[in-house]
Amino acid sequence: MKKLAAISNGDVRTALNGLEVAVLTTKMQSDGYIHITDEDIKNSIQDRKAIFDKNGEAHYDNISAFIKSMRGSDPDAVLFYLARAIAGGEDPMFLARRILICASEDVGLANPNALVVANSAMQAVNMVGMPEARIILAEAAVYVANSPKSNSTYLGIDSALHDVKNKETGEVPMHLRNAPVQGMQDLGYSQGYLYPHDFEGNYVKQQYLPDVMKGTKYYNAGKNDQLKINPDKEKNS
Repeated sequence: MKKLAAISNGDVRTALNGLEVAVLTTKMQSDGYIHITDEDIKNSIQDRKAIFDKNGEAHYDNISAFIKSMRGSDPDAVLFYLARAIAGGEDPMFLARRILICASEDVGLANPNALVVANSAMQAVNMVGMPEARIILAEAAVYVANSPKSNSTYLGIDSALHDVKNKETGEVPMHLRNAPVQGMQDLGYSQGYLYPHDFEGNYVKQQYLPDVMKGTKYYNAGKNDQLKINPDKEKNS
């Protein structure tokens, strides 16, 4: 019974199903009894569904733990929850998408290459399939887990979306508008635009946001961000 409890991971339904299979597939002995051995129990529970139930609460709990472990930079926990998902029959492409999202949302500009790795892994998983895809998933997940983290762009785009949906954000400044039709420049279109590459350091100070949004800050560089505002730009501003 201890073997049955261990293999079924404490799930009564799985234990009973496994016991039923063991009884039905084991021959009765001369003494009139069916003797169930540890090996019979092991063979009767092929799926180990108690580890991970794709259609139940355990599915969401396991995926949540998998994502939070990547975000929390714990590669051992990442591999553990990934293994539970794989053993439970989770769709490998679903797992690849979770890794891709984490690379963008949680790693971000702290290591932009994480998104490249995760995207390549997702394509490789789609091409290769299981069981080899487990290695690809593990490599990508551990890479994301070990990467420094930054959610600066995640917060920035959500803040900008909030303003666009809920505020009067004004019009695009005239000097930033195209003038594809003759005569539009006379109306102010593209007039006064400064081409950054014509200036030292490929930067020149000018207004880009609409007048009513001038001074609004959406991108706040995280300490881990690799791609931050150019220091020379700050000096010129």
